[in-house]
Amino acid sequence: MSTPVVMPQMGESIAEGTIVRWIKKVGDSVDRDEPLFEISTDKVDAEIPSPVAGVLVDISVKEGETVPVNSVVATIGEPGAKPASTAPAVGGNGHGADGPPAPTPAPQADGAPATPAAAASAPPPVAAVVSTPPIAPVAPAAPGLERQRSSPLVRRIAKEHNVDIAQIAGSGIGGRVTKHDILAFVENSQARAGQSTGLAPAGPQARGPQPGTATPGQAPSVFRLPSDRVEPMSVMRRKIAEHMVLSKHTSAHVYSVFEVNYSRLDQIRKAKKDDYEGMGAKLTFTSFIAKAAVDCLRRHPTINAAIDGDNVVYRGTVNLGIAVALENGLIVPVVKGADEKNLLGLSRSIQDLADRARAKKLNPDEVQAGTFTITNPGSFGAQFGLPVINQPQVAILGVGAIEKRPVVIDDMIGIRLMGYLTLGYDHRLVDGAVADQFMAELKKAIENFDANQV
Repeated sequence: MSTPVVMPQMGESIAEGTIVRWIKKVGDSVDRDEPLFEISTDKVDAEIPSPVAGVLVDISVKEGETVPVNSVVATIGEPGAKPASTAPAVGGNGHGADGPPAPTPAPQADGAPATPAAAASAPPPVAAVVSTPPIAPVAPAAPGLERQRSSPLVRRIAKEHNVDIAQIAGSGIGGRVTKHDILAFVENSQARAGQSTGLAPAGPQARGPQPGTATPGQAPSVFRLPSDRVEPMSVMRRKIAEHMVLSKHTSAHVYSVFEVNYSRLDQIRKAKKDDYEGMGAKLTFTSFIAKAAVDCLRRHPTINAAIDGDNVVYRGTVNLGIAVALENGLIVPVVKGADEKNLLGLSRSIQDLADRARAKKLNPDEVQAGTFTITNPGSFGAQFGLPVINQPQVAILGVGAIEKRPVVIDDMIGIRLMGYLTLGYDHRLVDGAVADQFMAELKKAIENFDANQV
C-alpha cells in the first residue's frame, strides 16, 4: 500500500510552502522520520521527515515549486516497491511533475486573531499521512466565505489602507486573499492615485520609463555592468524582504539607546560558566540579558503587547524570540514561557533553539507566537543597531558589542566592560517615557544582577 506525503501547514496563517530541496530521490529507501525534503515558508526553513518507512516511488512537486498546504508532494511505497518514474522532479513552473497538484481540502478559516496559547495548544501537522482513497473535489466556497479566509495580517493591512477585501480577487486556496494580493492591490491603488494628479513627467520620461527610473509604486530598475553576477533571491531572503518592508509600513519605529556596564555580569559569568557547561548549557551575556529582559517585561506589559486593530492585546506570558543569523538569512526561534524559566533554563533553551535553527531542525511552532525579540548585531562588532520590529510585536531589543572602554568613575578614568542596548518600539502604542522607563530598569538589572539567580 502506498502512502501519500503532503505539504505540512507551517503555522495557522500559512497557506503554502516552497520545496527547496529533495533530500531523497525517486527509488531511494527511506526510514520513518528520516529527512525526506526541505521546505521554506515565511516562518521557517525545515527538513520534513518521512511519515513511514518504504521506497520513494514518486515525486510530484518539483524543487523551487510553491504549493498549497495539504497538497500531495510525494508517494512512498512499501519496502521493495518499484518507482513510478526514474527521474526526480527538479526545477519548477508552478505545477507538479505530471501537472497541477491534486485537489486538496480547503484550509480551515482563520477568522480569529492568533494567540500564543492557541498556537501552543494546536501545533501544526508535519508531513502527515493521508488516506489512500482519492480526495474528493472541494465544493466551491459559498459567497463571502473567501473573504473570511484571509489571515489576521491581511485584514489588518486592509483596515489600515481602508480597503474592502471583497474587492480583491484572491489567488489563494478557495479564493483566499493572500498577503501578496493585498500588498499588490494597495501598491496599484497608490500608483493610480499618483497618476490621477495630472502631473505629466518631464523630459525623456514622457516617452516611457528609462533605465534607472521607476513608475509610481515601483522600485527603479537596476543597470547592470558586464562584471555583475545576477542570482535569484532565495525563498527565505524574499520572505525577509517582504516582512521588513511590511513592518516599516505598519509600525512607527522609534529608538532609545542606553549604555550599560557589564563588568559585574562578566565576573559572575567567569565564576559560573564551567558549572553551567557541566550542566549542558553555555552561560553567555545573551542569557543574562534575556533573563533581565523577561523579568522587566512582566512589570512593563505595554512593551510585551500587540496592536490588533483598535485594540491592545496585553500578553499573559513572555514568549522570547532570539534572532539567529544563518548563512542565507535570519530566523527567530521562540522560547515559550521565558518568564517562567530561571537562568539555567533560559540558557539551555536559547542554545538548543539556536543550534537547531542552524541545522534546520526547528518545528513550525518554535518560530511562532513570539511576544518580544532580542537580536545581537554586536556579535559581529556593531556598536549598536536599529533593528526592525518583528510584527506583530511592538518592541525589539538590539544588543551591541560588549568591550572594554574608558569611563568616568567618581571623577576618575577607569576601564570597564561596556556596551549599548537599543530598544526599537512602535510609537503607535509605546510612548518614549514608557520605553525609557523599561530600558532604565533593564540597565539597572544588568549592572546589579543578583548572583543568587545564577
